[in-house]
Amino acid sequence: MDSLSAILISMKKSSAQKEIFQFDPKITEFLRYLQFSEGLSTNTLSAYQRDLKLYQAWLSDIHQQTIESISAEGVESFMLYLQSEGRKEKSNARLLSTLKRFYQWGASNEYFEMDPTALVKAPKLPKSIPKVITEAQVEALLYSPDEYTPLGIRDRAILELMYASGLRVSEVVELPFEQVNLSAGLVQVTGKGSKERIVPLGELAVEWLEKYIKESRPFLSKNKWVNTLFISRIGRPMTRQTLWHRIKNLAFDAGIHVNLSPHTLRHAFATHLINHGADLRTVQLLLGHSDLSTTQIYTHVAKERLHKLHQQHHPRG
Repeated sequence: MDSLSAILISMKKSSAQKEIFQFDPKITEFLRYLQFSEGLSTNTLSAYQRDLKLYQAWLSDIHQQTIESISAEGVESFMLYLQSEGRKEKSNARLLSTLKRFYQWGASNEYFEMDPTALVKAPKLPKSIPKVITEAQVEALLYSPDEYTPLGIRDRAILELMYASGLRVSEVVELPFEQVNLSAGLVQVTGKGSKERIVPLGELAVEWLEKYIKESRPFLSKNKWVNTLFISRIGRPMTRQTLWHRIKNLAFDAGIHVNLSPHTLRHAFATHLINHGADLRTVQLLLGHSDLSTTQIYTHVAKERLHKLHQQHHPRG
């Protein structure tokens, strides 16, 4: 069973919905296109599904229109409806992006005569600067696992890898064993949209990955073959939730009580590189960002930190 079918079945089985929700055939075809042609993850497909389900329900229950007949004014009414429901602007902007992609796909396949979202502008979002932990806090986090236990060795290897490479949590847990080349100090990562990139590893990351592969992984896998590099305590591939839970617990043990996110080490990786003189284009390639403007946020983080340091330490700050 493919992941999209699993999503649709789970939605149908939802106890919160007594009646089975039927997607418009064009929406179902679009979701399958995203899965098989774009290679999107189950989580991303679920987000598209939720957005389009809400949109179709609004069309039929409130606006009494179809996906083919709605106008640009109708889409704008939908956006106003979302605002009236108290949804966050970021969520509304993402939903409009989903609709734009759906109608662009439909227009290119000649399913629609026009794209009703073409002239609808997304809400302006304030630039959110990611919170970054200091280099001293990262070091405390890296040393927090118990390096004398199989799980501790695994956790140390994961943290060293994440800080050395800037991988997303999902990329870490889905990383195939054979895509890590420790002799070359490289890891081949499959990121968003099935885009691949090669990321170099530092000496400490290679050292801990070697230790994990030799000493910890065989114990956790019970000498059974598991495709992913990192394995849970019960010998299965780790989940995003498991890994994130481990990182939060280790951060607490290390005395780091700031509000962390799953991207904390990724943000630290990028910001600390820029702080030490790395150019923006290199950081973009390492992170796998398709647009340089996405990477530019880290220059703001670095500048903000320099400004705070100046205020704290300069006699006339």
